Amino acid sequence: MLHFNAAPGQFGPEVREPGLRVWRVEKMKAVLLDPSEVGAFYDGDSYLVLENRGQLGADLHMWIGEKSSRDEQVACAMLATQLDNFLSGDPIQHRQVQGYESPEFMALFPRGVSYKVGGVESGFRRTQGSGPVQRLYQIKGKRNIRAKEVEMSWSSFNKGDCFILDLGENIVSWIGSQANIFEKQKVREIASLIRDTDRSGKARIVDSGEGEEPEEMLKVLGQMPQLAESTPEEDKQADASNSPSLYKVSDATGSMTMTKVSEKSPFAKDLLVRGDCFILDNGANGKVFVWKGNGANAEEKQEALQMADNFIEQMKYPRMKTQVEILPQGKETIIFKQFFHNWN
Repeated sequence: MLHFNAAPGQFGPEVREPGLRVWRVEKMKAVLLDPSEVGAFYDGDSYLVLENRGQLGADLHMWIGEKSSRDEQVACAMLATQLDNFLSGDPIQHRQVQGYESPEFMALFPRGVSYKVGGVESGFRRTQGSGPVQRLYQIKGKRNIRAKEVEMSWSSFNKGDCFILDLGENIVSWIGSQANIFEKQKVREIASLIRDTDRSGKARIVDSGEGEEPEEMLKVLGQMPQLAESTPEEDKQADASNSPSLYKVSDATGSMTMTKVSEKSPFAKDLLVRGDCFILDNGANGKVFVWKGNGANAEEKQEALQMADNFIEQMKYPRMKTQVEILPQGKETIIFKQFFHNWN
């Protein structure tokens, strides 16, 4: 089992103040992002996102890019543990993986989330230099709508989505003929976000619908071929018959042991003993919770994320698609409480 012991001094007292802060993990260090960069994530990197609501509590998210290295993911977990300790173990911790983020995470970025190609470790953080900016983003989804950077080609397009062609001075907002209303609303927001943060407000947004492509778009991409039809992704059907299980995790014997205490929900609340940590398995629906009792020892609390990872591996759940939520006793969420009898 990995032991996460990060060097002190990464975080200052300002993290105790209310607000949203985002750090990129760079060579084992957490580098605070400028507010203008918040909401843009490189797919080769990992990030820490802290929402501190003061008296109302805090949420600490580890965001993992789909191409980030295992070393970088481990460093992100170490830094999250350090930040959690700095905040006295109060935050609820979440692991978010690119493309599978929770609605709560997406709601932190009302102007949208965009994915960019590159990252620290790859040495490929794309800077446009003095040449013209040329980027293409796909806008897709219904409830959690995201902008994702895609290849600059008509082959990236389809009738069912919206796209943004960023040409620097001009930002083309393109709406496919079969796009849904949510994507149509979001494409303008993301275009405005690019204009205001990447261009300091000094760019022109050109609105375009399928079949009405402006000259500057055709100049870069060429004449539009026949586009693919809409490819709506199926909404996940929650498996009503799925029953979660509850496990106790303890190192009372000197090594971590896991014991199933119940596989029938709703569970009795008194199964959660303050001297231990527990795993609530809802992995068939893509979520694993770790509950940290106030009386659990420091080692158990510190290794909560590793417990979850070991459990996910043991259960053969897809690691990059399974959300993890770590809950200190007294900070339980409604989603967690719903699995118990009469939680007061």
